Amino acid sequence: MTGVLYGVGLGPGAPDLITLRAARLIEGASVVAYPTLAGAASFARAIAADLIAPGVQEIVMDVPMSVERAPAQHAYDKGARKIAAALDTGQDVVCLCEGDPFFYGSFMYLFARLSSDYRVEVVPGVTSVTACAARAGMPLAARNERLTVLPGPLPEGELRARIEGAESVVIMKVGRHLAKIRGVIDALGLTAGAVYVERATLTEEVVLPLADAPEKAPYFSMILLTKGADPWL
Repeated sequence: MTGVLYGVGLGPGAPDLITLRAARLIEGASVVAYPTLAGAASFARAIAADLIAPGVQEIVMDVPMSVERAPAQHAYDKGARKIAAALDTGQDVVCLCEGDPFFYGSFMYLFARLSSDYRVEVVPGVTSVTACAARAGMPLAARNERLTVLPGPLPEGELRARIEGAESVVIMKVGRHLAKIRGVIDALGLTAGAVYVERATLTEEVVLPLADAPEKAPYFSMILLTKGADPWL
């Protein structure tokens, strides 16, 4: 019999936001897998470090930073083969994923490669969207309102059109796109309703009105934007 692959959401960064189910699986794992970014230390592993037992087999997937998709796809192919080898021995594998595995999560690429041949279970995690909203004290949607989630790398024109047609907006993957995004929001006259959050729930967390945001933003940053009256009034 083959082992089970668990895709485990770790939440936005604070270790105490890992769910009880995720913590139990990590503590009992004999094999854990996780991504690193361009050879850097793994943020996913850092979140769960206190739960990983000594002597556990660790499968590291080094994902290059590149606009081209081929290098990253190759890294996930290689990682999937290593995970499959462990599963074939009957061992369960716990794959660590920042945030939620199926919400902009790296685990979905492994799921696509392995779910047809192995039993896979996904453990959801606290998303960066809900973490940022909580830390900013900013309700995002009420009653019949719509919430739109946009990636920062979108072209300027498309970003503007989607924000114009939205009610509440979350813009993720801000990073090097901050100046462009800030310019679009300012041109739409919506800066007063926008909040900038970086590294939510971590000790380096920053929460500011967008107007006061720094000139440069890290990858783990987000902009929250609501229009109109407070929906809770």
